[in-house]
Amino acid sequence: MVERSIRRIVIAGGGSAGWMAAAGLTRVLKRGADEIVLIESSDIGAIGVGEATLPTIRFFNASLGLDEIDFIRHTQASFKLGIEFRDWASPGRGFFHGFGDFGPAIRGVSAHQLWLRARAQEDETSYQDFSVASVAARLGRFAPPIPDADSVLGSYSYAFHFDAGLYGAYLRNYAEARGVQRIDARIVDVKLNGENGFIEEIVLADGRTVSGDLFVDCSGFAGLLIAGALKSEFEDWSHWLPCNSALAVPCKSGGGLTPYTRSTARKAGWQWRIPLQHRIGNGYVFCDAFTSVDEASEALLANLDGEALANPKLIKFTTGRRREAWRKNCVALGLASGFLEPLESTSIHLVESGIGKLIELLPDRDFEPKLAEDYNRMMGQSYESIRDFLILHYHASGRDEPFWRHCQTMPIPDPLRHQIELFRASGHVALYDSGSFAEPSWVSIFFGQRVWPQRYDPLADALDAELLGRELERRRRIVDGAAHSLRPHQDFISRFCAAPT
Repeated sequence: MVERSIRRIVIAGGGSAGWMAAAGLTRVLKRGADEIVLIESSDIGAIGVGEATLPTIRFFNASLGLDEIDFIRHTQASFKLGIEFRDWASPGRGFFHGFGDFGPAIRGVSAHQLWLRARAQEDETSYQDFSVASVAARLGRFAPPIPDADSVLGSYSYAFHFDAGLYGAYLRNYAEARGVQRIDARIVDVKLNGENGFIEEIVLADGRTVSGDLFVDCSGFAGLLIAGALKSEFEDWSHWLPCNSALAVPCKSGGGLTPYTRSTARKAGWQWRIPLQHRIGNGYVFCDAFTSVDEASEALLANLDGEALANPKLIKFTTGRRREAWRKNCVALGLASGFLEPLESTSIHLVESGIGKLIELLPDRDFEPKLAEDYNRMMGQSYESIRDFLILHYHASGRDEPFWRHCQTMPIPDPLRHQIELFRASGHVALYDSGSFAEPSWVSIFFGQRVWPQRYDPLADALDAELLGRELERRRRIVDGAAHSLRPHQDFISRFCAAPT
């Protein structure tokens, strides 16, 4: 039998996506036989907006064997227990989306359904008081969860805020130490095979050519390979997610180092705040049909913790995805495969997911079409599920401004419409993709945006009301005590993982 395994992988583009791909794909190399080449130009800067992550980043880093403390120190990272949403439901009203659940089910009844029954009996305890991540974030405290699923201190998770440029550099060192070759050059052309349309080689500005078997497009919004050469169609979702611009600016730190991302609703979008050890990342994501760049810049700079460290950088984008992120012998990752705004920090998560699925379905040089078909199906599900989760944030808002009224009245995808109608009717959450946001995340946004069910799960009525009240109060006290037992976030970093000055 003729040996047909992939021998050379060529990655077009660096940044976080490129170096994550290079680092991840070293796991499938046969040392001495296979090679990975990454092409990036020092003249092309990275977008650098995705500095907040989801808990899945920890599993990606662990799969590479990275030491977490070393990673934190080298990337100026801080810890993230979730996202604080300010003014989203209405001005002055906030809520928290924490990483974790609201407690175990009782007799098969979800914790949020038990809370709904208590609420119907005029119990005014906030649902967020049953989330360790939410209470700890409110207190500014952090410690990693313990490996005990039966303990409340094992019931939450965490992610990171980090400098995306430093993370790319960190992974570059990792990948090059494992044999990845880096070429510093600009790509000027892509040559296709005249018979099957596969990519044969990449042409560089200095005249050199780079051939390969599998090509990974990490060239950002340009999509030099997947769009420019292979013409993979882009599916535009801006009619559902109308924000099309972002202004990004770092500022000096001010106040404590909070263990969460902050998202504050503004006139025509929202502002992010991402605390790192050495600075704070800020940005305003907006729709330019409802505000000007100058007005957005003024609003952003007026709401910083400290002195701006640069002029705001304007980034234009269109939300959507490639219908085929895997086409022929090319797989697109990161911005080349699609873009969903950073509202829930999903950009890096989608890169992780894409790398994992590529490794799972790694082809040989015959590139069985069914592998690409399955990859595109799974990535399509992930993009669409996250898309609908983001749309919910906008559509359910109660703010009374032109941009927000547009979001409240615009048509939405049918699956999301069903999810909202189901939750309003019964409090049940329909999930279409197990790899993205789970039930507690959807509940956090529904409740935070004041989408209240008309009734709760009737199985909750089988529980004695007095016993249920005592159990919920016991849980609340345990969660509060557990959160208070954690160290202040700043103290934890200073003691265990502070970056070198």
